[in-house]
Amino acid sequence: MPVYQLPKEALFPHPSEAVDDGLLAIGGDLAPERLVAAYASGIFPWYGDNDPILWWSPNPRLVLYPEKFKVSKSLKQTLKKQPFDIRIDFAFDEVIESCSKIPRKGQDGTWITSEMIEAFKQMHKIGLAHSIETWEGNKLVGGLYGLSLGNVFFGESMFHKRKDASKIAFYYLSQLCKKWCFAFIDCQVTNPHLLTLGAQEITRDNFLDELAMSMEKQTQQGIWEFDF
Repeated sequence: MPVYQLPKEALFPHPSEAVDDGLLAIGGDLAPERLVAAYASGIFPWYGDNDPILWWSPNPRLVLYPEKFKVSKSLKQTLKKQPFDIRIDFAFDEVIESCSKIPRKGQDGTWITSEMIEAFKQMHKIGLAHSIETWEGNKLVGGLYGLSLGNVFFGESMFHKRKDASKIAFYYLSQLCKKWCFAFIDCQVTNPHLLTLGAQEITRDNFLDELAMSMEKQTQQGIWEFDF
């Protein structure tokens, strides 16, 4: 199958047209309307600093259903101790910048380019991108960020500077999504760490079917707050 060159309009080929590794299209921009069109269609950008913008829709897809988040014995003990303050949408810029800078095992660089950082900061300003944060006093020590449309949270990246700090942020995200009856958290591509937290692979066809139903729901737009 071909890899499509995107037009100026915020249009995408159907995800089923992706090549075997999930690559679907190239080019375009990261304007809010294009990002909304992409994520609502099951497509996301993923590329390096020296690459053109690449758009993906992998098969299988990794998702986490909020009610299936796995709390290990050690994480349960950490949660009982309440070592961190949990905040939401308090320091989005710092979260995404930390995600881009934290070294990761087996990775030489980051896919969170300066272009991606600015695009998601803009999405946060319009109330579509959000951060869940773990704080130790006045220091941000972990968190995650992503995009929310319909009743889906599209997870992008997370980081930690203290043990379990990102896991706890993910736990609270799952609790919030469960409270708000979100269908699932999109984890994009298979990751062994996320599998231990309860994420599971589903086929792209099943993902797109569930996504289509989820996009009919109202988006929780604006600054988020915990309501439990």
